[in-house]
Amino acid sequence: MRGVHVIMGVKNMNAAKNIKETILKGIPSAKVDAMELDLSSMTSVRKFASEFISSSLPLNILINNAGIFGTPFMLSEDNIELQFATNHIGHFLLTNLLLDTMKKTTHESKKQGRIVNVSSQGHQFTYREGILFDKLNDQSSYQAFRAYGQSKLANILHANELARRLKEDGVDITANSLHPGAIATNIHRYNSVLTGNCRIVLLKRKQCLYVTLNR
Repeated sequence: MRGVHVIMGVKNMNAAKNIKETILKGIPSAKVDAMELDLSSMTSVRKFASEFISSSLPLNILINNAGIFGTPFMLSEDNIELQFATNHIGHFLLTNLLLDTMKKTTHESKKQGRIVNVSSQGHQFTYREGILFDKLNDQSSYQAFRAYGQSKLANILHANELARRLKEDGVDITANSLHPGAIATNIHRYNSVLTGNCRIVLLKRKQCLYVTLNR
């Protein structure tokens, strides 16, 4: 609606085609394209970044929005616990690979760049010790919801440190993280109790997840 050219990085290109058609139906003047991207695969992330850079398109805003939630213990193709790989490592690598393009765009356009990590209030429910760097792939200590929490905590720490470094370097790019609120998506597909027409309200630390059905 604001006239920007949106590039969607998507795992499912068929779904992306349908989404693009829906957007264009509502906003015929929208400029929107899709490129294949699997955030759990470092090979896919590098391929996406390489193809985007080769396109010579400017990059003003990067929204790191992919996410999975509460999965059974699984490893990515790079042998990293799947939630941490998808929710944090993939975004971290993608941001680093595209950062020079963002700096170039910011310098040439004289417009502030923005990096947004979509985190979650669920970061409060990580492991008691915080991020278990030494036990990321330890199946015996794996807890699905806490593993999600640590990946979302990593999103916040990434944005905070990146913001500090960009400011220190005098680069006009902001980096922020946010809690998106309760949104109806398929992120709860691995948790039958949370699927369907429901919304999740994360309460204060040390309290439980509260699930209410939409009317």
